[in-house]
Amino acid sequence: MSLVELQKKIGVTADGAFGPGTLKAAMKYYKLSPRRAAHFFAQTAHESGNFKAFSENLNYGAKGLRGIFRKYFPTDAMARSYERQPKKIANRVYANRMGNGDEASGDGWKFRGRGALQLTGKANYQAFATYVGRQDVMDNPDLVSGELCFESALWFFDKNKLWAICDQGVNDASILALTKRINGGTHGLDDRKAKSKKFYSWLS
Repeated sequence: MSLVELQKKIGVTADGAFGPGTLKAAMKYYKLSPRRAAHFFAQTAHESGNFKAFSENLNYGAKGLRGIFRKYFPTDAMARSYERQPKKIANRVYANRMGNGDEASGDGWKFRGRGALQLTGKANYQAFATYVGRQDVMDNPDLVSGELCFESALWFFDKNKLWAICDQGVNDASILALTKRINGGTHGLDDRKAKSKKFYSWLS
């Protein structure tokens, strides 16, 4: 999914720029209130690098693997044997969790992070497929980084009851609460605040 594809889907000029017109059309298309739309698109914009990255990049060098995934790469030698092999890395890091099989199953790579909020793991893909009534997602998970990119993020908001936080208003407290639930911490909080408030100003 690119911004151009989203714009075509929601029926606005496909110029690849995210402005008030696109936001208003997306709000209407996904049947969101202004508060929900401002929060939802601010968080997904931040998480996807301004709607540019909808598939997880696992192309790490040995140093990166030791820093980020030390638990799975306890030695330098092991990290070196996996470096710059995204498929192999995903299959190790995501093995035997989130509904995935073992490293040899290939589930880690098949069900790696995709979509506007990085849907990850076979169990989550299956729950999402059921939610949208699209069992073909399990055979073609790339649908989540394309056609169903934002639907997967809407599912995440539904599943984790995040709309109730959105409904409290577009303020620092609600943005912080959402960020913690989505990110697990406060990474990029200032950018999320700026985007949420800017988007809300476009809608009110």
